[in-house]
Amino acid sequence: MTIRKRTVTVMQLPEIGNTKKRQAFLRDLQNCIDVDRPSVVLDCSCAGQLNRPGVHLLLCCLEEAMKRNGDVKLAGLDSSAETALENFGVHRLFDIHDTAAGAVSSFHKLPTISSSQTSRSLGRRTQPESAA
Repeated sequence: MTIRKRTVTVMQLPEIGNTKKRQAFLRDLQNCIDVDRPSVVLDCSCAGQLNRPGVHLLLCCLEEAMKRNGDVKLAGLDSSAETALENFGVHRLFDIHDTAAGAVSSFHKLPTISSSQTSRSLGRRTQPESAA
């Protein structure tokens, strides 16, 4: 049996400005993930403040990936962005990583049932590879 590595799309989440910027980003995402089981990493390191429209955009991205049986992981969130996700009650929907590289590599790992997997599914920040 051969396990094929999935292609992972990494997109830089821009600073969330007006509605037109959000719609343009979502269109770009839809064009990039028009495949079966898309794997997407959203690098949020330059996104700035994460407010209601920003959280809505993240949810729309996740929805588009899930329509195609895929997943979205977040990387580079600062503490205020993580707090915003918690305040809106959506932090458990995303696998959050410190870096985009860590998020990409997590798509290539075989799933295991363990206590660390349980903590990830609860939306807690995953540890960098060197700390494991």
